[in-house]
Amino acid sequence: MIVVLQRVSSASVEVEGKVIAETGTGFLALVGVRKGDAEEDAAVLARKIAGLRIFSDDEGRFDRHILHPEVRGEVLAVSQFTLLADCRKGRRPGFDAADRPDRASALFDMFCAGLVQEGVRVRTGRFGARMSVALLNEGPVTIILDSNDLKPRPPSQKS
Repeated sequence: MIVVLQRVSSASVEVEGKVIAETGTGFLALVGVRKGDAEEDAAVLARKIAGLRIFSDDEGRFDRHILHPEVRGEVLAVSQFTLLADCRKGRRPGFDAADRPDRASALFDMFCAGLVQEGVRVRTGRFGARMSVALLNEGPVTIILDSNDLKPRPPSQKS
């Protein structure tokens, strides 16, 4: 799974001209589910995001996480298969790496449930809908997280 995480002071999602979800201080999380992703990918990303210290303390250092009493932020999570675009050939991106909608939807829901389990308030866009996303990125702070980079690796075998 890939998440583009943006620190926001506000964000919202519209479907058919109506706001269906909005948040104040927190994160906008754009979530891409690729073929081969599993529940572990959703869990590791949820844990990382809940503890990621990218909110500023009184001295301006990144030292507070979303659950910190001075932050008390929320996550607006939006599924976005286009994060898996392959633009290496031609002019039209390919999306072969993106998982099927039924599996992607289930893993997206697991990711959101994992954030809730960590104590984070979560709002979501509508899976599969054409959405308009608005945000006010603070900093700006934008971080890309890949679950493959966060999972423990087996110890290397020496020959």
